[in-house]
Amino acid sequence: MTESIEVDVLVIGSGIAGLQASLDVADQGFSVAIVEKSPSIGGKMISLSKVFPTLDCASCITTPRMASVSHHPRIQTFTYSVVEAIRRVNGSFVAAVTRRPRYIDEAACISCGHCEDACPVYVPDEFEVGLGTRKAISIPFTNAIPQFPVLDMQYCIRCGACARACPKECINFLQQPSPLEITAKAVILATGYETTPMTIKKQYGMGRFPNVISALAAERLLAPHGPYGRVLRPSDGKVPDSIAYVQCAGSRDSSIGVPYCSRVCCMYAIKQAILLSGSLPRADITIYYMDIRAFGKGYEQFYKFARDMDIHFIKAKVARITEDAAHDLILHIERQEGTSAPEEVKHDLVVLSQGIVPGCDVSRFSLDVPRNEFGFMGPANEHLSSSVTTTTGVFVAGAAKGPRDIPDSVIDASSAAVEAVNYIRSMASGARHECKC
Repeated sequence: MTESIEVDVLVIGSGIAGLQASLDVADQGFSVAIVEKSPSIGGKMISLSKVFPTLDCASCITTPRMASVSHHPRIQTFTYSVVEAIRRVNGSFVAAVTRRPRYIDEAACISCGHCEDACPVYVPDEFEVGLGTRKAISIPFTNAIPQFPVLDMQYCIRCGACARACPKECINFLQQPSPLEITAKAVILATGYETTPMTIKKQYGMGRFPNVISALAAERLLAPHGPYGRVLRPSDGKVPDSIAYVQCAGSRDSSIGVPYCSRVCCMYAIKQAILLSGSLPRADITIYYMDIRAFGKGYEQFYKFARDMDIHFIKAKVARITEDAAHDLILHIERQEGTSAPEEVKHDLVVLSQGIVPGCDVSRFSLDVPRNEFGFMGPANEHLSSSVTTTTGVFVAGAAKGPRDIPDSVIDASSAAVEAVNYIRSMASGARHECKC
């Protein structure tokens, strides 16, 4: 039997943009339903160490919003759920949602963690970007909301240890996906982003060389609640003495279908380099770049601050990366300043600055929201409103529109919330609401 609910606004995605939009709508007296595909709300931001250029704690910014959403009387959250389709019915939107099974009874679970403690199976932890391990049944991360475990049937050996340890007898190995129907007056698309799959850059060794890591993996190494508690290189647990960043490793490259600049790569690399310099004051840190694009408020000063910290900035293209017997990495570079010949430089650890691509293919929603050639959604008229799409009642926020930093995502979210509320009010008053184009 399909469960059905009615709300004023459906928000798809619960990253920083989805959280902000939901709170802004709910605080104006309207009901909200959030659908999130991951087991917890929070998006990518909850996994970051600090934010640029202020170096504030990312978790300290995100966690209060997560808590506010989870306790707000006008907001319902549906995590570990997928929007299958959205159709228009009599001026409203009806979303068909599939709630994926956690294999637990959420109504009975008290989040005690006994099931996780009893499980004998260790598997790679996605939240730690493969640098740490988790149990086959586990709560996604320490400050996850909701604090419900997920049983990963891909790795479960059906030993029954979790079921025997559960004091509430809420483990259900036979649980099935359940359908949910959400009727809403407006929809906010805050589907976020994914990073470019660096395994397609074979010349950089991602996936083959353990000490070539992604930018999100570097965030987890730097986070105080990260997998190791300090910065260690994955292959042997050695404290790295020499660390390199390769910029534009997943952007400005037509060969991988991402010819555009992802905007935030320069700044997050500089942020991580500054944090690494503080954690490893004796380490040599080098950033290989084509151009430094410090576009936001205080970003240029942040870049100059990094240079003053003796972080090395070398304008060079990295052609390929190889590995020696000790798992040290050899970068084959060509400097862009001067007429020097190609060089080989060695580093203990290499971080690839990945680009940003759309987090969701919204074409399956059948909303007819325009997208650019790269799959990002756009407003009807950027000069009049940053969030109103050509589909009446549908609004877009954050990195779903294209590469965004955190402040821009929050501003986008508030704009989408205001537009959605105004649209609902205009419908209630009988006024005709037209696209601002």
